[in-house]
Amino acid sequence: MALDRDPATRTRTEAFWVLSGLHAVWWYRLTHTLWGWGWRFIARLISQIVRWWTLIEIHPGATIGDRLFIDHGAGVVIGETAVIGDDCTFYHGVTLGGQGEVKNGRRHPAVGDRVAIGASAVILGPITVGDNALIGAGAVVLTDVPANRTAVGVPARLLPKSPRRSRS
Repeated sequence: MALDRDPATRTRTEAFWVLSGLHAVWWYRLTHTLWGWGWRFIARLISQIVRWWTLIEIHPGATIGDRLFIDHGAGVVIGETAVIGDDCTFYHGVTLGGQGEVKNGRRHPAVGDRVAIGASAVILGPITVGDNALIGAGAVVLTDVPANRTAVGVPARLLPKSPRRSRS
């Protein structure tokens, strides 16, 4: 997967040893399991050690689907009640943060499948980003983003619909 999404990574060995985004997600899988078993302190402790090591903070309570790819990673923050679908790509500095308001048991965003979130984008509160959406670099997203749409700017606005190439 990393070889498909990161042209700078040339081999599986290189991916295994040097991609901090992969390391962060692998450790998240362990801490999420511990969190589910009720071992919350040890899960948080391990996640903080991983944060110091990778510069990526993923709360063990977050729910993350398959094949999340974090490219360049540094500064990524994923909050406790965030939900992330399958096959998403996050670039450095992405924040899935809370606003304090609890809606449907969540304070953090829900991100659909195959979503790409650009560098330094901030998505705040219990909002939903639909499947196949694109979030532009530096965007600050405060409202829902429908499926198959692109959001850019501060605050984020939706770009007009246009034919898109399929991302695979």
